[in-house]
Amino acid sequence: MTFSSNSSHQRPVDRAPGTPDLADMRPDDWVERWLPRSWGPYARLCRLDRPVGTWLTLLPCLAALVQAADGWPTLFRLVIFSLGALLMRGIGCCFNDIFDRNFDSQVERTRFRPLTSGQLSLKNALWFVFAQLAVCALLLLALNNYSRWLAVALVPIVIVYPLCKRFTYWPQVVLGIGFNWGMLMAWSDTQNSVPMGAIALWLGAVLWQVGYDSVYAYVDLRDDLKLGLRSAAMRFGENGRAWIGGFYAATVILWLWGGYDMGMNWPYYVVVAAIGAHFAWQISVFDLGRPDRSFMLFRANITVGVMLIVAALAGTVLPL
Repeated sequence: MTFSSNSSHQRPVDRAPGTPDLADMRPDDWVERWLPRSWGPYARLCRLDRPVGTWLTLLPCLAALVQAADGWPTLFRLVIFSLGALLMRGIGCCFNDIFDRNFDSQVERTRFRPLTSGQLSLKNALWFVFAQLAVCALLLLALNNYSRWLAVALVPIVIVYPLCKRFTYWPQVVLGIGFNWGMLMAWSDTQNSVPMGAIALWLGAVLWQVGYDSVYAYVDLRDDLKLGLRSAAMRFGENGRAWIGGFYAATVILWLWGGYDMGMNWPYYVVVAAIGAHFAWQISVFDLGRPDRSFMLFRANITVGVMLIVAALAGTVLPL
């Protein structure tokens, strides 16, 4: 029996000696050190303390902004879409924790989150969600009409995602659609249209997310089985490497075709090929029995997001 803690909340956890602590809330991070104590639960609820998801939302969107602008997007759009990615990811995390508050206490990774540990009341969490949605509504004023309607269409996707794991093995598909929605909005706001090449790149990003979030889902597989929740990892079972490798391969194909349809310069394809090599490395080191390695591989996809931006710049800014 070992103990893990988050602030003043401690709870015993049954874990074999020598195995890593998978809890995603840490008592010694910047939230604990720098923010007022009353702010900490809100920062953790919207995952400010865990920015990987925000980067994975933002980076594909920035790549789409570059491609839609055929080079460097305006600073104004960069700021608006960055704030939008931060807020929508935070809103999605809030809804996830609200719906899952009775499950999270029974999952090793999530047992110290603010709602399930009692650091934050449901009422205050809902008020916090409404406040974030209000700020998002103000950001809509900076977008064109096409993009505003796309933003409105995103809201039900964000809300329904946490419920999907109750009735389908494919919640990662819904998550991928919502996480990468900003790519479509980048095109709609920049060019007032969404060409087929852009849709292909977006679909590639959706499949990419199904792949890397399935890697992440293997961390919770044991707990999800006990609770009767579903995920793509549960559907893949022992064939996870083959399934995830297939999704990564489809991602590369869609990104290659999308770049071709948009007339990207040849350096774009070189970088996408490098992304394919990175995916191959991920599959080669993926281990179904190593949750700590799944964490590492999930975070490694930030590199893929950065490379996607580099590919966009290489395909538009670099000369032929």
